[in-house]
Amino acid sequence: MSDIDADVIVVGAGIAGLRCAAALHRRGLTARVLEADTAPGGRIRTDVVDGFRCDRGFQLLNPSYPAVRRHVDVDALDLRTAGRGVRVVDGSGRSRTLADPTRHPGLLAATVRSAVGLGLVRPRAVVGAARWALPALGPVRRLESAPDAALAADWDRLGVRGPLRESILSPFLSGVLADGVGDTSDRYVRLVLRSFLLATPGVPDRGMQAFPQQLARAEGVDVTYSARVERVTDGAVPEVGVADGATLRARAVVIATDASDAADLTSAATSPMRGLSTWWFDADGLEPDAFLRISGAGGVVVNTAQLSAIAPGYAPPGRTLVEATTLLGDAGPAEEAAVRAELTRLWATSTASWRVIVRHDVTRALPVQAAGTPLRRPLRTGERVLVAGDHRDTPSIQGALVSGGRAAAEVARLLS
Repeated sequence: MSDIDADVIVVGAGIAGLRCAAALHRRGLTARVLEADTAPGGRIRTDVVDGFRCDRGFQLLNPSYPAVRRHVDVDALDLRTAGRGVRVVDGSGRSRTLADPTRHPGLLAATVRSAVGLGLVRPRAVVGAARWALPALGPVRRLESAPDAALAADWDRLGVRGPLRESILSPFLSGVLADGVGDTSDRYVRLVLRSFLLATPGVPDRGMQAFPQQLARAEGVDVTYSARVERVTDGAVPEVGVADGATLRARAVVIATDASDAADLTSAATSPMRGLSTWWFDADGLEPDAFLRISGAGGVVVNTAQLSAIAPGYAPPGRTLVEATTLLGDAGPAEEAAVRAELTRLWATSTASWRVIVRHDVTRALPVQAAGTPLRRPLRTGERVLVAGDHRDTPSIQGALVSGGRAAAEVARLLS
């Protein structure tokens, strides 16, 4: 086929698209990646504002993900990890620390006191939480094949109630899942829990965008930026229409966008998306603290962290960078006054002088993984068009990397 532009056209230079292109190259196929934005990464981007590195959405890279260990040079990213635990702040502003004593032995006594003070040692709730969490440490295949239910329903069944649920598990996971109601697949949540139990997530010292930039430098990855794809036509020789009027031809097409854009370009059934807002503050008056903070009393802020304490490269010398994450629903972002009021309680200091550097409203932060959703969905949508992305596997960096590799393998079989 001398009239084709590449063996495979990959739409989207997010994690799945970049991984797919590199895997296709290793299989001896040429791939051309078309990206609508001006840089790689999809939802993983870092804006530099006044010397502060502000990720578009509070994101962490977990080195325990098998696909990360296999395909990412974590050492080259200079990954900086957060404290292994959380600080839980009650309605009066009292902070209690729950830390992993194997990493923070000096906090063992404080953790025990906090567990008692928070009422976490109720036998029935502890047993229920253990019954829920322990399968996450078992074989992955057994976990993937387990019966599924909504997370809240499974906690009810197992007796996970009281402060352990309301003050710790629910507020922590609401930020991880962008889900404030507990209808996410319990099977998927246990896989997420597994990754947290096996390693401590962190961020590259130069911002999360360093991760996709590394993938984009892989051999055989050829990305054309500012190339917005408007249509994909299936057939023996698929065609891709670009916004500038160009039409490209290939032997196969992989659409590695988020779920919403994939649905616009194909007939594939995809997941709806959930949104998050991330506020970035130039803060003062804080002692360095690398632990994530959550509210044990509810509120609009689902988590907050001092990124400059976790990764010094996120802020100019002598400055403090604080993020605060809120759920983003149909009503729009939370009011700044409400966010500041909660941060005053969570950090036990006035936030009146804190300057908002930027607020990122990420309407497509995570695909919904409802109970009963398969952990691995078909990629083929037509004769020679495939869809990849974390909405085809688990909504995570692991899922995006795996999906991109799966798409490359399926294309290779298709074209052999």
